[in-house]
Amino acid sequence: MCELFSISCNKKIQINQYLKEFYKHCELHPHGWGLAIMHEDHSVTIKKQPIKATESQQLKEILSHPIKTKCAAAHIRLATLGNKSNCNCHPFKALDEKNTTWTLIHNGTIFNYPKLNKYKTQQKGVTDSERILLYIIDNINTHKEDEYFQILNTIIPQLSKGNKLNIILCNKNIMYVHTNCSKGLNYLKTDKGIIFSTQKLDENPEWKQLPINTLFMIKNGEIIQKGKPHENEYHISDENIKFMLQKVTPDLRDGIIRNFNIKNPEKYLN
Repeated sequence: MCELFSISCNKKIQINQYLKEFYKHCELHPHGWGLAIMHEDHSVTIKKQPIKATESQQLKEILSHPIKTKCAAAHIRLATLGNKSNCNCHPFKALDEKNTTWTLIHNGTIFNYPKLNKYKTQQKGVTDSERILLYIIDNINTHKEDEYFQILNTIIPQLSKGNKLNIILCNKNIMYVHTNCSKGLNYLKTDKGIIFSTQKLDENPEWKQLPINTLFMIKNGEIIQKGKPHENEYHISDENIKFMLQKVTPDLRDGIIRNFNIKNPEKYLN
């Protein structure tokens, strides 16, 4: 699994301390780090590397300066599909036909969703996460902006059936958040906005678990729309474990075994 972080606020705030705490979790997620900063002109700056966050001089330099923003997303990676390379690190970004940037971070694996297969020849890396982004953009391209939530609230439940889909998607100053795993995401509401993180980032008692199987739309730190809950809660299966262990390269297999606490992994490799 990977870990996700994002923040949406009603004004710019400094996020260095949150990021520093988040990136400390990289011991179990050593295969890459990434950071997307969304700007008020709707451009996006992404920095990422396929190395452990605590070993990155680039990240150390970035965090040594104040990072003030209204909207950001960060990711640390445990590779389950795709090797350790920059093009497989999150966040991913792509342009829609209106020339606006969409940014995505994902924690999970798509075990079966044939509609993503055609994007294997279009993507820059090899991850299912990048294919999700390209698929979403294709689906929203023929719709108006005020229809995006409705489209996503149809696509994401479909994608989540039998698949692990903890996902944060950003477009302009709008953020879409979804988890279909128990304890998949936590959130903290403050007077300035809302913070999402796979793990709680401090001792604040106001951290809460995000309700599962529901798409949330956030703007300027407020939840402005909420989808109808679906029934596709994810539970890992023996078939899922077999899929991951057989697909991953041998040098990455130990990390999956350790992170998922897999007993007798040999039985899945025959």
